[in-house]
Amino acid sequence: MTRFSTLLVGAAALSSAAALAFAFSSNNVVVGPFPRSFYSSASRSSSLHSSLSNNDNDNGALNKLSAELKELAECASLVYNYLSKPDESVSAQDVLLACDAVDSAAAATASSSSSESKLYLDQYIHLRQKSHEFGRYQLLVKLLKSDYDAYVKTAEFVSPSRIPRGELPNVQDVTYNILPTSAVTLATVIGEDGQPLVADCTLQELTYNDSPLDKLLLSIFRNLVTTHTGGVSSDIPGIKGLLAQGRQYMTMELPEGVTYADHTKAQHTMVKNTLGGLMTPVLPPFYRIFMSGIVPKLGTEFDGKQIGPWFYAPWLTSIVTPTFFGFLVGPSKPNRRSDGQRGGLIVEKCKFLQESGCKGLCLHQCKIPAQEFFKEELGLDLTVKPNFVTQECQWSFGEVPVSVEEDTSFPKGCLVGCESRKVMAGRKSADVLCM
Repeated sequence: MTRFSTLLVGAAALSSAAALAFAFSSNNVVVGPFPRSFYSSASRSSSLHSSLSNNDNDNGALNKLSAELKELAECASLVYNYLSKPDESVSAQDVLLACDAVDSAAAATASSSSSESKLYLDQYIHLRQKSHEFGRYQLLVKLLKSDYDAYVKTAEFVSPSRIPRGELPNVQDVTYNILPTSAVTLATVIGEDGQPLVADCTLQELTYNDSPLDKLLLSIFRNLVTTHTGGVSSDIPGIKGLLAQGRQYMTMELPEGVTYADHTKAQHTMVKNTLGGLMTPVLPPFYRIFMSGIVPKLGTEFDGKQIGPWFYAPWLTSIVTPTFFGFLVGPSKPNRRSDGQRGGLIVEKCKFLQESGCKGLCLHQCKIPAQEFFKEELGLDLTVKPNFVTQECQWSFGEVPVSVEEDTSFPKGCLVGCESRKVMAGRKSADVLCM
């Protein structure tokens, strides 16, 4: 009985297996709750949905790329429109409209910063805002070229409230509007001896971080000053030690028959010799040929004749200078000259002037000798214009300087806090040091 039951169970199992095999081999049999055809249709539907999703993703990527390219084209068009505007047609109103465009672009970027659909060029590069900022700068340059007085008035109106002072193409005659009204222009103060004095700079002093190159160049420069002053030296470290050397040389007791007017020329010569030594015998001839266009001595009739300066000389000089003169003047960067051309350089807050507080040192051991050195030794005109209100200083390579006597922007008299004036008190013709 047991064996028979076992056979019946085995037969039933074989029968069931055969039935399942037949079911799987037939398209019309039920497999699970639905026919096999249903599962085939579902599979095809899933594939179709996947394909449509991929197409949607591709379309989204194409749309995003198209939007990015459109933004790029529109920004390029903005820049072109700014650049193509004629210089003489630019007005203060154009600059104000550009300021509005910058503000609008910045606000639009900030308001949609969390949007997933935000453009990459806008979110990460701020391309539209930068396009308007670039255009605004170009409009200011065009105005600077065509109407200097209008440029100065416009720059004073929009800076620093809408344009940071550092983003103006030129600042040499632009009033610094964050200062108190009394300090905006050079206030004349009457000294104890009745002589007119120039008010000191009221801006916070800048802390200078000298690089290893700055320290090396300053050390070389100080040694050269000692050599060319007949041994004048100082134990004070850094730039203050150099200024102590310069002050000692400027205020030294002179031999009988030698005036301080004569001695100012000796100071100029000392600085020019020092600059020549710093540049080594190699650099000046190289500069004269490849920057100033002076024909070297080759035994021809053209020897020594100047056919330059080359068009790139002022601009390239303004690019190189900040690296090698930072040890004397501190941070600086290229900007535009007062005629709107390249070749300008703005010293943000002159180290030499801040640390000395002396117009005489500024005039006779920096401004005049630097101008003369570039013209006489390098063949390139240079104008140096210090601003005693802000202690900025504008260097304009390729610009013919005006004499101090004719320069109405150069104030007369000594600075109120000048230490040199105390040393020179009572000496004859000492006023020539500060003009």
